[in-house]
Amino acid sequence: MSKPVYLVAVDGSDCSERAAERAVNIAQKTDAEVRFVTVVPWAKYYPLYMPEVSPPIVDKKADEETERKEILEPLMRRFKDSGVPLSAKIFWGHPVEVIHEQSKKNHANMIFVGRQGRSKVKDLLLGSVANSLAHKAGIPIVLVP
Repeated sequence: MSKPVYLVAVDGSDCSERAAERAVNIAQKTDAEVRFVTVVPWAKYYPLYMPEVSPPIVDKKADEETERKEILEPLMRRFKDSGVPLSAKIFWGHPVEVIHEQSKKNHANMIFVGRQGRSKVKDLLLGSVANSLAHKAGIPIVLVP
């Protein structure tokens, strides 16, 4: 039988840091592996991009390197001695769609997500990633305050 897989959505917020910690702690007790996922939303570029007029103003490589250095690498270092198998990946797209898709592709048993992300205003206007996942995922979601 394969190990349980816990998918952890991280964005650098305090809540996502706590979600990562909670996932690793539970993984230690359940012999699970933890997969950190961060999503760079294309939406943050839409106000600057007109498809028929100009190319997107995106330096994907630079943005991915920033996400890797600021979010994923610190988590991997922090939990490297936990005894839990860890992995980390960056994706582009809509956070809810990407996290949901990755939970399916990775056959995740649970999704861990911070109750509130980096953008409180966006959460109020558009609805939070955590709330949307809770309605869509189809597997247990741990919302970490």
